[in-house]
Amino acid sequence: MIDIQCLGSSSAGNAYRISDGLTALLLEAGFPYKSIQRALNFGMSDIAGCLITHEHLDHSKAAPDIMRAGINIYTSAGTAAARGLSGHRLKVIKALEQFTIGTWTILPFDIQHDVEEPLGFLLANTAGDKLVFLTDTYYCRHRFSGLTHIMVECNYSRDIVNERVAAGHLHPAQKKRLMRSHFSLENVKEMLKANDTRNVEEIWLLHLSDGNSDAERFKQEIQETTGALVRVADR
Repeated sequence: MIDIQCLGSSSAGNAYRISDGLTALLLEAGFPYKSIQRALNFGMSDIAGCLITHEHLDHSKAAPDIMRAGINIYTSAGTAAARGLSGHRLKVIKALEQFTIGTWTILPFDIQHDVEEPLGFLLANTAGDKLVFLTDTYYCRHRFSGLTHIMVECNYSRDIVNERVAAGHLHPAQKKRLMRSHFSLENVKEMLKANDTRNVEEIWLLHLSDGNSDAERFKQEIQETTGALVRVADR
């Protein structure tokens, strides 16, 4: 059974702790290190590693301090270079090259975002759980089987964005960048329909936009699409 704890999920910062009861991992480090410590009640000693998807600070801010605290960071060469990360605590990983941390087997995969070398992660443990972590991408070309947990960005819906552009509340250039860098409600639905979700126990919707989303509506529509338990990550 996977336990998922959201420490924050928005453009202000992203971080999540996941554990299968044997190995705990940190997904993203988008807050100051002290904030992450406080959110975990200073229980950092059981964190076996931290996976980072890309270099934007709302996903990687605490990476240097986490390494100084003795926790390995796992990320791509492109992300490491963009953030200036180095040292023996940096573990450079590549898309589609599997590695293990404790009881987790982790497969990084490429995603689509306006950064150097962003990654998503597919995590499987020895108990048979399988979790996909997918954020800050406008599209996913990969398909996944046997998923039990899904953590996916659901940043905006097209109709809300179009209404805000028409009202002058969102610049057309911001809309263009949004649609080429973040996952919409509509694309999340298509992604879920393209995958086998029969064994999915819960779906976490991540990184909702402050102005371009509707948490209750998104939760309801994803529940109707999948029949799974849906949670919206606290911002």
